[in-house]
Amino acid sequence: MAFIKFHRSLSNSFQFTGEIKNVEFCTNQSQMIFITLHPDIDFYFNSISKNQLLLKLFMYPVSMLNSCINLLFFIDAALFYRPIFLSGYRKRKMDKIFTPFKLGHLTLNNRLVMAPMTRSRAEYDGTPADLAVEYYAQRAGMGLIIAEGTQPSDDGQGYLMTPGIYTDAHVAGWKQITSAVHNNGGHLFIQLMHTGRMNHPDNTPHHRQGVAPSAISPGVQMFTATGMQDIPVPRELTTEEIHNTVADFRYAARRAVEAGADGVEIHGANAYLIHQFLAPGANQRTDEYGGSIENRARFALEVAAAIAEEIGAEKTAIRLSPGSQIWGINEGEEGPALYRYLVAELNKLGLSYLHIMHMGNEELLGELRALWTQPLILNRPGKCRESIGDDIQSGLAELESYGQMALANPDFPGRVKTGGPLNSADPTTYYGGGVEGYTDYPEIK
Repeated sequence: MAFIKFHRSLSNSFQFTGEIKNVEFCTNQSQMIFITLHPDIDFYFNSISKNQLLLKLFMYPVSMLNSCINLLFFIDAALFYRPIFLSGYRKRKMDKIFTPFKLGHLTLNNRLVMAPMTRSRAEYDGTPADLAVEYYAQRAGMGLIIAEGTQPSDDGQGYLMTPGIYTDAHVAGWKQITSAVHNNGGHLFIQLMHTGRMNHPDNTPHHRQGVAPSAISPGVQMFTATGMQDIPVPRELTTEEIHNTVADFRYAARRAVEAGADGVEIHGANAYLIHQFLAPGANQRTDEYGGSIENRARFALEVAAAIAEEIGAEKTAIRLSPGSQIWGINEGEEGPALYRYLVAELNKLGLSYLHIMHMGNEELLGELRALWTQPLILNRPGKCRESIGDDIQSGLAELESYGQMALANPDFPGRVKTGGPLNSADPTTYYGGGVEGYTDYPEIK
């Protein structure tokens, strides 16, 4: 007999009869263990949520399985264990990941997506810097690149040195990037990000007060050129200004396509302007943009509809983060119901994809998947390397997005396919700077 603890924070043990050949631990947020009890059979444990643990086995017949081991589970009331066959699972995952995928008007070489990541290396006026051309071209092997959050207007900027897409200079800078990505066989969407109240006047050329659904500060600090500072109370948008902001998103989407982007992703997540409208803690309006679920979702739906009308639904996508509570965001008890309504209404527009940053509510995720009939891109922050492709293989998502792994590994798809080692990202170089931590991560030769 051998007893193995899954993770030191869990009291549950697994009891096996048979010789244990090898044990490998992956101790990041995804909590994984690989156990080899027979030279030809691997067992894969994947904690996919706080209260659900799956034992996955994938290919061998029960007779062969029983001849090798006898599995006895100690089941806690809060956990559920389900046996599935695994041997051959990795191969099937790789086959599916690297089968070309049709995404609207595009054919992607694989199902791995580079998640949008702010890098704060643009010129002061929002024009992408020359180094960004190399950065994105290096990562053109991803099935799809979603470029960093890009402001659709002057008032959409909140951070230092972020790019824009609403002037001729911006378009010229992005043209160099999209051309380089296309020449390397890749595809790129530009993420349109209006930060709303996540703004400090010192970070923008115009130095204006940030804008938001309501004059409520997020209650957090933001990095500026002079260090960390409290974010000031924003100015509440008038109803007319909301309509103008929708028009700003529409115009920026048109300029993005002029710049050669294959489409745009609307940033409706992570406590920025659209997310602020969704959350009653940030939106206390009494007009048609506040109060009820339908009213709080109105701005997001108007932005999506305007962009889809302007550039085509097949070039329009949106990112959401249901359940996120960062930077003072509180979606309230109606949060799940709001997302069910919002996703059902967005689905009617026939957008290119929905990009979900998953915050842990598996039940809600399943409900949103059922409501969404177009491709779903799923991002699970902190995902362990061994679980890459799980959501694609299960059918929960058509594509998976990765941030830090793609940032630190320009040849990320090749490393996934061959099982090559991954570079570790350097957090000290995420924002601002030059080549270091941007274009100097090594590739496997």
